[in-house]
Amino acid sequence: MSKLDLPKLYATQISQSEWFHAIGHEESDAFRLEDNTKRQRLQRLNDLIGLPFDRAVEFAATDIAGRTPKFRRYLDEHAAEYCALRLVPGNHKLPKLRMRGVTLKGAVEWFDEQQINPADYRADILPHSNNQIWSTVFVVNNSGAYGEIVAGSHTQLTQGFYESQPPFRFSWDFHNLSLEPDSEDAKEHLSTILEWLTIKDSKIRATLQTEFDAKFEQNCLEGYFETTASPEFGLWFVDYNRILGRLYENFRAQKPTSDAALVKGQAGSTGVASGRVRIVTDLADSQFQAGEILVCPMTTPEFVPLMRQAAAIVTDFGGLLSHAAIVARELRKPCLTATGNATAVLHTGQSVTVDANLGIVREAS
Repeated sequence: MSKLDLPKLYATQISQSEWFHAIGHEESDAFRLEDNTKRQRLQRLNDLIGLPFDRAVEFAATDIAGRTPKFRRYLDEHAAEYCALRLVPGNHKLPKLRMRGVTLKGAVEWFDEQQINPADYRADILPHSNNQIWSTVFVVNNSGAYGEIVAGSHTQLTQGFYESQPPFRFSWDFHNLSLEPDSEDAKEHLSTILEWLTIKDSKIRATLQTEFDAKFEQNCLEGYFETTASPEFGLWFVDYNRILGRLYENFRAQKPTSDAALVKGQAGSTGVASGRVRIVTDLADSQFQAGEILVCPMTTPEFVPLMRQAAAIVTDFGGLLSHAAIVARELRKPCLTATGNATAVLHTGQSVTVDANLGIVREAS
């Protein structure tokens, strides 16, 4: 499997709302608003059913910039603690900025480097664990739930790579929970998560329908969700997004179903396309031509111009809800992720067909 420059990846990661903005998605502004208000929804779920979530300590960004007495007291008490710092704009057309996995002192130093008007932002400070046990991303829709769970950091799923053990892919039809490959420990954790989202009290469901336009199937709350679990903090829900849930309401992951394949992977976006392969491991050296098949370790927002020109996208890393999958789906391009070896097996100039419906790349006929 190809190597990734993880320090560079961590330093350049941006939120999914910025992914949508980068492709000019028609719901970019709505998605930003949805992303910026997710903790209000999680807080309300906590109020109504006790849902555990990553509760933030909030400051005005001007408190940090001006080192007001209340922020100075907080900094003195927590400077050495690891945290996530999120700068959430009041104007939802502005980007959300974030830093994770550093001490509060380091996060403040990062804050001081940002070219922003502090009056435009709120600062959310959240505890951070460097010892996550499980992380999940998944969608609940009218057919059940599907997604991925991985041992370790959440970034492996949202950014589309894994550090050691590959993610488990799971599905739930409201009755049976299945994993690939099977894992009793992962199954037990997922069962706990899904129990939280199954809301049997009709009055609470009615409240959520009124307040959030929430939708339910067999009493289970629909939407896109992310969770983490750590020894220090236990299970936390870290996202509840209604828009992304709707965008995936009719989508299903496909399994590779043919042995006549050069490469097998996971369908991030269905469809079939043919073209010549272009292996891209360094954007600076890319000579990509419109209509080629983009084959790379993984995509990031910098790859969007190439993704727009590509007939299809194939990646070594990634998953159901990684950047390549989400962006390719919105661009309506066939996409295979998590092939493990596409950049090694395929070669530039090779004529291939990407059949994401079957989860394969084959020689073009």
